[in-house]
Amino acid sequence: MAANGKKRDKKAKAASEERPRLKRSDYEQRLGELEIELVKMQQWVKERGLKVVVIFEGRDAAGKGGTIKRLVEPLNPRGATIVALPAPSDRERTQWYFQRYVDHLPAAGEIVVFDRSWYNRGGVERVLGFATDEEYREWLRSCPEFERMLVRSGIVLLKYWFSVSDAEQERRFQERAQDPLKRWKLSPMDLKARERWVDFSKAKDEMFSYTDIPEAPWYTIEADDKRRARLNCISHVLDRIDYRDVLPEPIELPPRPEQHDDYQRPPKEQHVVIEEEFFKEASVGTA
Repeated sequence: MAANGKKRDKKAKAASEERPRLKRSDYEQRLGELEIELVKMQQWVKERGLKVVVIFEGRDAAGKGGTIKRLVEPLNPRGATIVALPAPSDRERTQWYFQRYVDHLPAAGEIVVFDRSWYNRGGVERVLGFATDEEYREWLRSCPEFERMLVRSGIVLLKYWFSVSDAEQERRFQERAQDPLKRWKLSPMDLKARERWVDFSKAKDEMFSYTDIPEAPWYTIEADDKRRARLNCISHVLDRIDYRDVLPEPIELPPRPEQHDDYQRPPKEQHVVIEEEFFKEASVGTA
């Protein structure tokens, strides 16, 4: 079964490399359609009291962040949150490993998106030596049981792995290194991971062998084409949640009340008002 999965991965990778990039116009049209469906899905989750967890893992520079942004952008932030935890504190390092993630699990009617998750232990912590062999082996034993507990509790758990070729990843790293708007994405950890491509591949393979379980399988997104990856992932999330259109009907707004004569707005001179053309005269960014 694992061999068949690897063959499918190779075929999908080859197909993605041969296929031309998706046109922006086609991408934006389909994304607009999916955004409507995302709003419908969230309303269904809210009304039915569902609890949804979506995990994003994968290679650095594989496009996870961009997909997460497009996934949550049309959603009501009161019911859809992104969790991207920093490195654990000294106190958190003494806790049960999954404890700080449990604090962020959804209540009824909520969607939680993990931008990296408890799978840090199976990837960066394993490869870069932040976890001992004993801690890592215990994690391999505990993780499947932890996820089965989540599913039994009623949580819809979706796990996505973003895969990118080494050539495309290197191209994106080089782009980030030169672009001041993207340079912040290139962390010291990314640079270390760049040197350990094979080690991370081996860690991922072992991690999958333990955690690709029927109750919470891994779904791989081929991400050399970012636009296709975003559309594929969002479409799959919608496909995995059996939702209905329960959006409220359009609202008929009554006529706006007329302004009362006993109120007059104060003159603008009493306030510090930013002029409409201020951006043209401002010295910011005009070196």
